[in-house]
Amino acid sequence: MNEIESARPGWVRLSIVVPCYNEARTLRTCLKRTLAIQDEGLLLEIIVVDDASTDDSLAIARDVASQHSEVTVLRHEINQGKGAALRTGIRKATGDIVAIQDADLEYDPRDLKRMIVPIREDSADVVLGTRFTLSGAHRVLYFWHYLGNRFLTLLSNMLTDLNLTDMECCYKVFRREVIQSIRIQESRFGIEPELVAKVAQMRLRIYEMGVSYAGRTYEEGKKIGIRDGFRALYCIIRYNAFKAPPIFQFLIYTVIGGVSAVANLILFLALRQAGIRDFISIPSAFFIAAILNYLLCVALLFRHRARWEAAAEAGIYLGVVMGGAIVDFCVTSVMLQLGFAPWAAKSIACAGGVVHNFLGRRYMVFPEPSAGPWKSHREPPGFGHGSKTFICGPGSIPGAKQKDDSATMET
Repeated sequence: MNEIESARPGWVRLSIVVPCYNEARTLRTCLKRTLAIQDEGLLLEIIVVDDASTDDSLAIARDVASQHSEVTVLRHEINQGKGAALRTGIRKATGDIVAIQDADLEYDPRDLKRMIVPIREDSADVVLGTRFTLSGAHRVLYFWHYLGNRFLTLLSNMLTDLNLTDMECCYKVFRREVIQSIRIQESRFGIEPELVAKVAQMRLRIYEMGVSYAGRTYEEGKKIGIRDGFRALYCIIRYNAFKAPPIFQFLIYTVIGGVSAVANLILFLALRQAGIRDFISIPSAFFIAAILNYLLCVALLFRHRARWEAAAEAGIYLGVVMGGAIVDFCVTSVMLQLGFAPWAAKSIACAGGVVHNFLGRRYMVFPEPSAGPWKSHREPPGFGHGSKTFICGPGSIPGAKQKDDSATMET
């Protein structure tokens, strides 16, 4: 049945993207369980993306695909990570709704049938799973993982203004036009906080539903580790900070400003120790620290070219820096003349410039428009959520972009 036919009332086509890396022990069972949820009202498209597995995962996926037309196999020649595999699979999806399914047996595909109901009923655009509101059986493992997850979810909620209970949950279900409009940048497990951040910024109708969870141990093949936890922390800040309330942005900027101030102080003292006069060492240290400050702002806090072209942004930033440099020079010089030690004079000047620098960067260099109100519970404009909802493509959302990925396709 083709895509347009599946848009008939009462029918829905669900694309399930299955990223896979060395899951030979579980892949066949996972696909069997996923295929079993298909019924007379639910048509499946299962896209397995083998991320350069070194075991028999690819062969198993090919074998299942040869027996079931619903299954398509894509493969990466080089291992790139879960996020990269999802980019490839989501780009190829043609279903009305798109879901993410890990290739292990930690999640039960039967939960997907419940999760797509709010979308089918036109109550939601995105439905996220949670392992922490009880629904079905839950294997009990790894207290410190749980605690870390709760911390990351809390931080994510503070910046997205959502009240999720499990930001890291694999099960995420989207209207196809929503997920295909998102430019996925993360290649590993950082994709979870990235997706939550980006759908929150789109101000869509987001629901959360409890799912069962049969977590596995590291001996059984669990791959996520402490490195991924730190990456998730970075991703929460990176993909949310530029839209966060000013108070949170200022708190983040105090860290950036602190690092820049320390660099400013060290450079100033080093130049002074080398015999360079104050009228050269003070501004030299300041401008080098300002470059570091800019790079950290773009990497962690503000969105590069939020409004300006590169030349305009650089010019405005230079103007703000010049104003800060004048203040820094005057304060440092006055403190030195009053008899303060060089380190104390420079430290006072740096501390006084934090608020000035933040306001200049937030409202002049990197001005960010408001995210606007959340979409109402009624049909949001531009999505066409009527009986023809599901034949919309990524072009339904203005400015939608999708990163190309090279993958070999087999059916």
